[in-house]
Amino acid sequence: MQDCLGAVRTPDSSCYFLLWAPNATEVQLHLVSPRDELIPMENNGRGYYRAKVAGLSAGARYFYRVNGQSDVPDPASRFQPEGVHGPSQVVEAKFTWTDKGWYGVPLRDYVIYELHVGTFTAEGTFEAIIPHLAELKGLGITAIEIMPVNQFPGRRNWGYDGVGLFAVQNSYGGPEGLKRLVNAAHEHGLAMILDVVYNHLGPEGNYLGSFGPYFTQTYKTPWGPALNFDGPHSDGVRRFFIENALYWQTEFHFDALRLDAVHAIRDIGALPFLSELKQKTAARAEELNRRFFLIAETDLNAPRFILPQNLGGYGCDAQWADDFHHCLHVLLTGEKRGYYEDYTGGLQQFAKVWREGYAFTGEYSPYRKAKHGQPTDNTSVQQFVVCAQNHDQVGNRMTGDRLSSLVDFESLKLAAACVLLSPFTPLLFMGEEYGEPAPFQYMVDHGDKDLLEAVRKGRREEFASFIWNGDVPDPASEATFVRSRLNHSLREKGNHQKLLQFYRKLLAIRREYRCITSAEKRDVLVTVEGDLLMVQYKIDPELLLIFSFGSSPIALPRSAEGFRVILNSASAEWGGTAPAGAKEIAAKAALVLSRGAASAS
Repeated sequence: MQDCLGAVRTPDSSCYFLLWAPNATEVQLHLVSPRDELIPMENNGRGYYRAKVAGLSAGARYFYRVNGQSDVPDPASRFQPEGVHGPSQVVEAKFTWTDKGWYGVPLRDYVIYELHVGTFTAEGTFEAIIPHLAELKGLGITAIEIMPVNQFPGRRNWGYDGVGLFAVQNSYGGPEGLKRLVNAAHEHGLAMILDVVYNHLGPEGNYLGSFGPYFTQTYKTPWGPALNFDGPHSDGVRRFFIENALYWQTEFHFDALRLDAVHAIRDIGALPFLSELKQKTAARAEELNRRFFLIAETDLNAPRFILPQNLGGYGCDAQWADDFHHCLHVLLTGEKRGYYEDYTGGLQQFAKVWREGYAFTGEYSPYRKAKHGQPTDNTSVQQFVVCAQNHDQVGNRMTGDRLSSLVDFESLKLAAACVLLSPFTPLLFMGEEYGEPAPFQYMVDHGDKDLLEAVRKGRREEFASFIWNGDVPDPASEATFVRSRLNHSLREKGNHQKLLQFYRKLLAIRREYRCITSAEKRDVLVTVEGDLLMVQYKIDPELLLIFSFGSSPIALPRSAEGFRVILNSASAEWGGTAPAGAKEIAAKAALVLSRGAASAS
């Protein structure tokens, strides 16, 4: 443990401090509590500085002083009780875990529920999420993904402006609160996924440049200089981020990491950073005897992220697949501005996504003005995470409007059926299951006024190509944050309750008919007839899904003969008006049919 970056306490009440600062010629540890003391740190070579302090208890606070200049927080701080500019705090790593028999959930059984800690409850804390775990389990969720929780400026943020990668956000409940949440989730049989950002850091409180060449000018990202994963001194940078991943995996018992925007991780080295990350986390999973997955977010339609390393891939276990969302969104809303202009191919294009995971596998993209994507050979359908809504696709709309404010009730049920009955790994965005009407808007709480104005300007420019009506909400306003909170009481009312029951039924079907989660591409037959998308699972029992994107009822196709109806989204049971036993499918409806006995769940 004393070889870990940051401050690590030992059983003899000593505390070891390890810092990588190759830019420094001198580093001092500045204790600010329980006493004020400057302690020289020993240079151990290759830019590593070490100090040992006896009798230092948890709660002690400290800075590092580099080259005799101003004090800065520890880049590997475990807790920043006073925010991104304040002193780092020594943390007691001990915690009474009760998940000894927890081995994780197989990827094929993942049903992911993405949430933002700050707006999921009125309290906005880890502790406040725990009472909701039982209802999420009852819904059919098997994995909870929380947006980034490393320390960010202020109290309001999506988390992608974080700077203290090891420090758990103070306003959410700190490291102790996060451990309690993960432990409680495991007690309910729920896997926990943490969203991490290894492609950039936020602008405020980012002191990494004070210590070493964490960034490179060789590459750029949309958020500034790229991280240095392949240049001089990159070994120290790679260690920092890999150790961070192992920290969440080991000390916090997370089951998976969602890797933000991996296409912005630039690395032409012989052993790419993502490959090394997979190797190290896989080895740790073996040691811990617990499943552990890496889920990449990328918009490149590049299967190399999920191909095994022996086939030239990086070996990630899954990736977000935006084409599913984009095709479905255009079909339901008719929007064609911005990147949606690439997804006007109707049901034939959506059918391709069902068959292959991507809509673009090398075709020309009008929006990108270049060919886009590659075929998905040697991949599994479970490796593609699909959704009708997520934090990006909702929050990066100008006013953060959810699908529930864009389409009618029947279309919401149709979208849910497409996602949850697909062979892919489904993801729900918090509140989606009952049609939450509150927007999810972009929020920041920076202390720098010039930075706030730059954020406001950037948000206005971002939406220019979409030509949406209305004004951009002020990201810095507390009202923006409050507007984005969920109203859980809606789940017991009217159509909100009907929609929640419908989601519960869909997830029950997904569990009962194992042909959905065990299917491979060859087992799924996807056809289009007019406004109908039909998906047939050929594994016994044969399952047929019919999705109607038409504006009026359509007679059932002959291919449906011999099947019995399991679910009709347009029936009165689910708030629709379709008569029972009808020989047609209603507009914007989903039918689930079977001609075999359901397998055991």
